[in-house]
Amino acid sequence: MASYPLRLLQSAALLAIVTVASAGNLNDAPDRAGEGMSAHDGTRADVDRPKPEFLLSQRDARVRHLPDFQRLVEAAPAGSVLVPPPGNYRGPVVVDKALTIDGRGRVTIDAGDKGTVFLLRTDGATLRGLHLTGSGDSPDTDDSCLDVRGNHNVIEGLTIDNCLFGIDLKQSNHTVLRNNRISSKPVELGVRGDGLRLWYSNDNLIEGNEVVDSRDMVAWYSSRNVYRYNVGRRSRYSLHFMFAKDNLIEYNRFYDNAVGIYLMYTERVHLRHNVISHANGAAGMAIGFKESSDSDVEDNEIIYCAIGVGSDLSPFQPDTTIRFRRNRIAYNGIGFQFTSELGGNIASGNILEGNLSHVVQAGRGKGGLNQWHGNYWDDYQGFDRDRDGIGDTPYELYSWVDRIWVEIPVARFFRNSPVMELLDFLERLAPFSSPELQARDDAPLFVKPARTS
Repeated sequence: MASYPLRLLQSAALLAIVTVASAGNLNDAPDRAGEGMSAHDGTRADVDRPKPEFLLSQRDARVRHLPDFQRLVEAAPAGSVLVPPPGNYRGPVVVDKALTIDGRGRVTIDAGDKGTVFLLRTDGATLRGLHLTGSGDSPDTDDSCLDVRGNHNVIEGLTIDNCLFGIDLKQSNHTVLRNNRISSKPVELGVRGDGLRLWYSNDNLIEGNEVVDSRDMVAWYSSRNVYRYNVGRRSRYSLHFMFAKDNLIEYNRFYDNAVGIYLMYTERVHLRHNVISHANGAAGMAIGFKESSDSDVEDNEIIYCAIGVGSDLSPFQPDTTIRFRRNRIAYNGIGFQFTSELGGNIASGNILEGNLSHVVQAGRGKGGLNQWHGNYWDDYQGFDRDRDGIGDTPYELYSWVDRIWVEIPVARFFRNSPVMELLDFLERLAPFSSPELQARDDAPLFVKPARTS
């Protein structure tokens, strides 16, 4: 029989349960993610690694005296609102019925550093205002703060910390993730888990979240998702897509990460109005493409990164293009770096200023396969005699001594050193080899356009 204090706690929780409309009412489902498109819900495949069970004595001593949150969940009728009494509770928790659980920012659920804290295994549920903490540290069982295994759920206002993985969606569609604060365990970057992971999850809205001191935010085999107004700091990949199509990424801010946004084997991805800065280090890159195609990169601010845009065999699909419009790419080591000469990249209306090298074409042979038109180049040396805002002569960027460090990576250590600057000057003054064309803009902007976003 439950102890008297525990019976009082359960009674207080039951008094806070307010019956709402049936679980079929999905008014809180995403209204913009993948609008007009249907999800491929289908039959769920059981792909999770088996989760080990732990005795209470195996969990950290800090949670052993805490009330069990699972009892409150089991006592709440399906389709109701559960407002638990403020305080700390013990996990793990499994929710397999449509509930609204509102912690109002005053409820902590702690799993005592073992396993996964919370499993949401239902459709049409809402989690709001909870603090989830204390997962295990095993990557083999994907120890996380929150596993989502259902559709049409709303998860908002959660604080997630001291967990290996943050929020993990597998085969979960039409879910809203909004205004959550996520960080991993305080360990080295390489052994952290992903702050937010989507796997075979479509038509979700990820909005207003903050992911800091984590590893990656990833979307694998996941399509038609919207990432909007999120912030990523001090992680590895701010956002990493793989085999993902038709995703929208807009108005996000990513600072101090190794890589901003990386697109692998993706198509029809739209990046717009994002700010990516200080992606530095040996692999630092603001936006990267790997064998990806048919995407738009518009109105982004890319500043103070090792590489602004890196492209490897992209666009990959025949007869497709990647369009860069009205981006500001400034004060990076390299503005655009292409490792192949497939062509198909179209850049117009961009601002390139303050980069050590605006464009680097790593492949050898004919340059100029990519299209440049109407961009602003801060090192343009022509005139605008008719004052139409367009340079009278094309902008042409050639590789002189740059070819040394492009072709011999270890020579990058000496880039912009006095001896390299002298060699570059001599090469331009009296060429002893033919320079290679990196970019040609037939209509360069003479005056830098004002930024409106």
